[in-house]
Amino acid sequence: MIGLKTIFLSVLALAAVAFAEPADSLTCPEGTVISVIRFEGLEHTNHRVVQRELLNKAGEPFSAEKFETEKRRLQDLDLFTDITASCRSAELIYSFKEIFRWIPAPAGKKTDRDGLMIGLALANLNVLGEDIRAEVQYRTSTDPLLDNNEYAFYASSPYLFGLPLGWNLEFLRTDSYDEIRDFQDDSWLLDLDLDYGVTPHLSLLMTVAGRELKDAAFLPEVGFGFAFDFRDSKLDSREGVYFEYMLTHVGEGDDRDFDCNIIDDGATCDDGMGGENYREFLTDARAYYTVWRFVTGATALVRYRMGDVERYDYYYHGGANTFRGHEADSNYLGVHEALLTLEERFVLMERHAACLWGINFFYGVQLVAGLDGSLLWDKGRPGWENYEGAVYGGVHLVIPALDRVRFEVGYSPDKGEPVFYFGLFDKVTSSRWRSR
Repeated sequence: MIGLKTIFLSVLALAAVAFAEPADSLTCPEGTVISVIRFEGLEHTNHRVVQRELLNKAGEPFSAEKFETEKRRLQDLDLFTDITASCRSAELIYSFKEIFRWIPAPAGKKTDRDGLMIGLALANLNVLGEDIRAEVQYRTSTDPLLDNNEYAFYASSPYLFGLPLGWNLEFLRTDSYDEIRDFQDDSWLLDLDLDYGVTPHLSLLMTVAGRELKDAAFLPEVGFGFAFDFRDSKLDSREGVYFEYMLTHVGEGDDRDFDCNIIDDGATCDDGMGGENYREFLTDARAYYTVWRFVTGATALVRYRMGDVERYDYYYHGGANTFRGHEADSNYLGVHEALLTLEERFVLMERHAACLWGINFFYGVQLVAGLDGSLLWDKGRPGWENYEGAVYGGVHLVIPALDRVRFEVGYSPDKGEPVFYFGLFDKVTSSRWRSR
C-alpha cells in the first residue's frame, strides 16, 4: 500500500479552498451520435489507460449515464483532478486535468503501533504514462524521535501488460520496537498481491510474501481468494457492496522456539520468538447507501486463524486504524479479530479540482459520525467479555493518493474519556495493512 505526502497535500488542499470552483463536467446533449472520440489534456498519460475505462463508443448515441460511470472509473485511477465531456458536432471530447506526477515531498504514515511517522519520499504517480505508481520512502517515529525507522519501496498498477491483472509490490525494512506486543521488529518483508478481474464484478486474488524476522523463523506466506465488487467507486464509495474471502497459509510447517548449534560435544541454544504455522480465513464486507448528501456505510472485517500463532503476530485493537475508543496497548491482544463499523458521512464539500503553484490536485470535505465494535479472542467463539464499543465523530479531508485524511474524536463508555485520532486512508483499508 502506498503511503503518501500527508502534510504536504493537506496544506495544499486547505490553501486552495478560496481559489477553486467546481466545474460542470458534462456539456454534451443526450443521444448525440458519436462519430469520433478525442482526448485533451493527456500530457503524461497514455491514451489506452483512459480508453479501457470508457463505455461510450464511436458510432453509438452518447449516454450521460454511461459518462457518470466512466467518470467514477477514471477517478478511481487517481490520475486526474477534473474530467469533463463535451460535443463538437458529432465529435465527443474528453478533457482531463492531470494530477502532479513526480513529487519529492514529506512522507507520512500513521499506525497504532508507531504513531505518526514522518520522513522523505520520492514518488512517480504515473510511470511511463501507464498508471503505474512507484515510490521510495524513509520514515521515522516522532515519539520517541528517531527510535523507530522504516525504509520502503512500493509499486502498483491495476493492469499488467494490458491484462486486467492488478498488482501491488511492497518491499519493507523495519527496525522498530513494538511496545504493544513487546518485541524488537527487526525485519525484512517482500510482498506481492495480485487481483485478476474475471468479470467487471468478480476478481480472483492471490498473495505471496516472505518475511525475515530476527530471532524468529523465516515466515513465508501464500493466499488465495476472491472478491465481489458492486460499488460505484473504489475510492470514496457511495453506493453498492463489496465482499472478499481469502484463505492464507503462514509459516513453514515447523514451530521453532529456539535454534541449537552443535559445537564439539555440546550444544549452544539461542532463545528465539519461535516459528509459526497457521491458516487464516479473512472476510471483508462493506456496504454503502446514499440519500442526498448523506452516505451510510457498514463494514465488517473478520480474521480467524487455525494453528500456531506467535505473540509477535497477535492482533491488537485501539487507535485510528482499528477501534476508536482507546489507544492500543498490551491489554488488547488476540489471535482472532472482528472489527465492525457503522458510519454516517455528510458530504460538506464535493470533490473540487484545484491548482496551486502549478500543481494540480483535488480536495473534498466530509463530516463523519459512527459506531465502532471490536472483538478480540484467542480460542473458540467470542463472548460479550471480548466485545468493546465506541462512538466517534470528526472531519475527513478527501485528497489524491491517500483517499482521505481523518481527524476524529472517539469515546468508549469503558474508558470514560474522549481520545483524538489522526489517520490516513479509509479506516477499513488501514485496518487491513496496519501491521506493515
